[in-house]
Amino acid sequence: MKAAIFDRVGRPLRIGEVPDPTPGGDEVVLRVEACGICGSDLHITEDPAPFGIGEGFVLGHEIAGEVVAVGKSVTTLKAGDMVAVVPMRGCGHCERCRSGDPARCVEMRLIGGGYAEYVAVAARQCHILPDGVRVSDAALAEPLAVALHCVVRSGMKVGDRVAVLGAGPIGLLIAFWARRLGASHVVMADLHDHQAERAYVLGATGFALSNDKLADHLADLCGGPPDIVFECVGKPGLLQAATEAVRLQGKVIGVGLCVGGDSWDPFVALSKEIDLIFSVFFHQHHEFGIALDVLGEGARFAPQTIITDRIGLSPVPQIFEGLRRRTTQCKVLIQPEIA
Repeated sequence: MKAAIFDRVGRPLRIGEVPDPTPGGDEVVLRVEACGICGSDLHITEDPAPFGIGEGFVLGHEIAGEVVAVGKSVTTLKAGDMVAVVPMRGCGHCERCRSGDPARCVEMRLIGGGYAEYVAVAARQCHILPDGVRVSDAALAEPLAVALHCVVRSGMKVGDRVAVLGAGPIGLLIAFWARRLGASHVVMADLHDHQAERAYVLGATGFALSNDKLADHLADLCGGPPDIVFECVGKPGLLQAATEAVRLQGKVIGVGLCVGGDSWDPFVALSKEIDLIFSVFFHQHHEFGIALDVLGEGARFAPQTIITDRIGLSPVPQIFEGLRRRTTQCKVLIQPEIA
């Protein structure tokens, strides 16, 4: 089958042929209908060692597709089922896995394989799509669930003032959930304003350009220092910026994947007595299911707004490299059937 393949740091992905997958006993093979390009995929190709990625790896964990083959022990799925995939694969039998929290399983691994025509996944990772959810949109369930988990972790209350640093897909979806769940103000900040219109469509109430006056800008747009600041970029210095912007005894939620370390002065956090919370992944049964349901609503603040491009496999290397340079694109979905 055709796939976009990672070889090594500094070299673009390449389109090549890899063996067709076959299902293990507890697995199914999916025809990939859509797979999102995630910011963490970009991080992985810049520093693959912490992720255990090597030559010949096929990236892609935001996956939706059609079941085309099932393993011998699979009873919950059949050929023709349309599913979205939870990319955290745990052991399947520990307490965490049984409760729907495979991200916290000691054997958890984040799967790839979605940048291809077919992929094999465990049947327990698959959720059959609810009525009204298009399989071509269902790859958004994973980032939607990640964003929902961030808001849940924050303990946000109705009426809270919220700021989101970083107008990438996760930041935009956090704004979507924060407004949907009752925040009075949702102000986004970014180095550029090309996602401002999209932010407003998703429910943001304000948009600020990041600079040395960021804390003042956020306070002006929020009607006071924000109660909660989500850091969704993962670049050195932004946890400090979030700490300086949040109100006394407020909360900073670390979301961005910062690889390689950061420098941080905890004195401001201590003097303001803030809560610093980190958020990663999501709950498979609750948050992923809610994310899938909202994709079928057709609501005013539709999360599908973040989709800017749908591409086949052939242009993936070029688009992937372009995303490193912060283009005006937002969420790019790979749909292998597109020529």
